[in-house]
Amino acid sequence: MVGAFKIITLAASIEENTVDLEKDTFTDTGAITIDGQTLHCWKHGGHGTQTYLEVVENSCNPGFVSLGNKLGIDKLMGYIRAFGFGSKTGIDLNGEGNGILFKNENMGPVELATTAFGQGISVTPIQQITAVSAAINGGYLNTPYVVKAIIDDNSKAIVYENKTKTKKSVISPETSATVRYALESVVANGTGRNAYIENYRVGGKTGTAQKVKDGKYMIGNYILSFIGFLPASNPEIIVYVAVDNPKGVTQYGGTVSAPIARSVMLSAIEVLKIKEAKGGMLKEYNYLDLHYYQVPDVIGMSKEEATKALKLFKVKYTGTGDKVAYMSPSANTFQSEDTTITLLLN
Repeated sequence: MVGAFKIITLAASIEENTVDLEKDTFTDTGAITIDGQTLHCWKHGGHGTQTYLEVVENSCNPGFVSLGNKLGIDKLMGYIRAFGFGSKTGIDLNGEGNGILFKNENMGPVELATTAFGQGISVTPIQQITAVSAAINGGYLNTPYVVKAIIDDNSKAIVYENKTKTKKSVISPETSATVRYALESVVANGTGRNAYIENYRVGGKTGTAQKVKDGKYMIGNYILSFIGFLPASNPEIIVYVAVDNPKGVTQYGGTVSAPIARSVMLSAIEVLKIKEAKGGMLKEYNYLDLHYYQVPDVIGMSKEEATKALKLFKVKYTGTGDKVAYMSPSANTFQSEDTTITLLLN
């Protein structure tokens, strides 16, 4: 299952106005039957009745089948090809492949259903990065490149420089903003929650692809993936992580690949000096999670007042006096419950 395809199905559905993510609902029983074929949800017993935003958060296959059915073969495949699948991206590397898609005339109800959630097709990682970038950057399909510039070693003059080349607009900026919102919700509330980064806005989508050998799906052999980006409000970086047949773990992209992508994004934040993003979604915690809370501003408070205000954290004081002059970490950031807040007294 190619996780990026669900993003394209989502973007196409929003652009074509075939679904209202927060008002329309879908009831998932754990499977859906299409033309005599039963397609299963990853969750045994299903997710029950959910909004389509929750369908996206839960990566619910039957829900995406229903989105594909609303679009129909020609519209869905039209968007898939418009986003660059089935053709080379034009990246400055040799050996790029086209990928493999169904031809419209060879598609029936089952092929439409499986394509809607990314099964039965073959695409390249750079195609996925390029397509998802278009879905979240305002709708513009760009030509990717590896070499930023070639510089003369002696004169230091720029001999050649790559610049952004936009091929076309595939969805509206308004649709793109809604896609970013839905994918941020996936990380805050859904299957991508292991990629959540406090004080930054991360969006993303998980993928769990069953591998094929000799024309048959392999048992217990998957490629687990996660494609994530930040900040969700105005993306600066996008990361795609795929893990081929991991051993000794739960076989889901959200449990294996999302934490790796999170580590990569944390490094990118430091190297690229990406600023914190305000107004993001708060993570929906479960009982196993380390909780994060917003740090109150206690500068100017007495020692007793500050201690009460910071009751959710550990507190360490330095200096003498009774008034707080400085605090670290700073106020209004989200910190884990095991964080020690250091307060400098005056």
